Amino acid sequence: MRRRTLLRRAGTVAAAVLAPAVGVGGWLYVSAGRGNVGELSFRNRLRIPPLLPPRVDGRRLRFRLTAGPGLADLLPGRRTPAWGYNGAYLGPTLRARRGDTVVIDVENRLPVATSTHWHGMRLPAIMDGGPHQPIAPGATWSPTWTIDQPPGTLWYHPHLHGSTAEHVYRGLAGLFLVVDDDRLPSEYGVDDVPVVLQDKKFHDDAAFDTNGLTFGGLSITGLLGDTILVNGTYDPFVEVTRTLTRFRLLNASNARVYDVGFADNRPMSVVATDAGLLPAPVPATRIMLSPGERAEVVVGFTAGERVVLRSHPPALHANPVYERFAGGDDTFDLLQVRAAARLEPAPPLPDTLAAEDAARPGPNATARTFVLGDFTINGVTMDHVRIDQIVRPGAVEVWAVTNAGGFPSNGVPHNFHIHGVDFAVLDVAGARPPAHLRGPKDTVFVPPRTTVRLAVRFAGYSDPHHPYMYHCHFLAHEDAGMMGQFLVASERT
Repeated sequence: MRRRTLLRRAGTVAAAVLAPAVGVGGWLYVSAGRGNVGELSFRNRLRIPPLLPPRVDGRRLRFRLTAGPGLADLLPGRRTPAWGYNGAYLGPTLRARRGDTVVIDVENRLPVATSTHWHGMRLPAIMDGGPHQPIAPGATWSPTWTIDQPPGTLWYHPHLHGSTAEHVYRGLAGLFLVVDDDRLPSEYGVDDVPVVLQDKKFHDDAAFDTNGLTFGGLSITGLLGDTILVNGTYDPFVEVTRTLTRFRLLNASNARVYDVGFADNRPMSVVATDAGLLPAPVPATRIMLSPGERAEVVVGFTAGERVVLRSHPPALHANPVYERFAGGDDTFDLLQVRAAARLEPAPPLPDTLAAEDAARPGPNATARTFVLGDFTINGVTMDHVRIDQIVRPGAVEVWAVTNAGGFPSNGVPHNFHIHGVDFAVLDVAGARPPAHLRGPKDTVFVPPRTTVRLAVRFAGYSDPHHPYMYHCHFLAHEDAGMMGQFLVASERT
């Protein structure tokens, strides 16, 4: 029996003995910690989501996605009822370039309605795939738009109000890469490796345990699992064959925050945030990702070595009890990287990356304030018939987003995602953000009792009838109503 397992059992026994003295709260506190360090053997080769080849339809690239149920091989020797796109779990990777016109036929073979949102994409609101574009069982939705943004790691997932947490948790998610010749490692699956992070709970029969999926009681952020899947792979390893490898990190979990770095604290070069490349590579040993956030890092390896990519305890800045219940004390090994016995040399990273300038507000920019409560924004919950904000096409505004702290002296962690835009983080609690947060983003972590100011750049699409969304991307919070609507329009009719 592994030492880690013995220690965990000893801790459980000790907690049971102490429970009468410290009460039920103490027992729950002791039981809340999670981790897997020392428990994995890294025996399964990392699955790489396949690239979905488009069909050329005139001058358009046409992709087809089918959402449906299946049986997924997630745990050894057992199959899990799951949902996926074009398969039993997760979905293929879509890839296009700026200037491409795409059509995506999304067929729903699930027993319930769903939707498919293009997270991070700048596109017309009617194509966004939010709660206003449901897809009924048996129906097909075919949005089309022209890609008009710099390269970045985007993703797609359901966004049906009240059901997003369940649909994503059951497996509906995939990557959408906007690419160009950016002088970075770019051979997909070889030196350009997707890393989709998700945490799960399983019953003994390998079915998903959805207890705690919704927000309420001690589930202050939603479901936190004790089993990590990477690209749908349990206990994974990946072999690298070049001296530099690019990892595209996506936090596709419902509620878990990851603080990603290597077990040996080796340096990484952060080259991109959610919505595109940084102006220059930024050295780091850790990068924290809340649900929905992405980052691209380039890492150097030497022949024959093995090293573990790990999630260290994230700094959530809640009080100690909330911190623990929200996963702030958790450490997880994610993926073992195995360097081949001989590595192909890679050219050094460029000093300057091909990134656009960050959004910059003018002196008379419109300023807006958003206060995040436990599951409200500005004191209200989502209402499909209420438009909360109207902005002008092409505007750059300043949005101040404040996590009000939740219950007195406590504080629930939140984050903030805006559809159809990119933004620059101007400051966090009045201080300039760290260098790796200065690139274009669409999702940002907002600690309790903290204000984050954003310079938000809106696209030129004008539509007085179809709204975009802004919301917390902790999916249980979103489903509980922590979401608002805005129009991008010259005038509302």
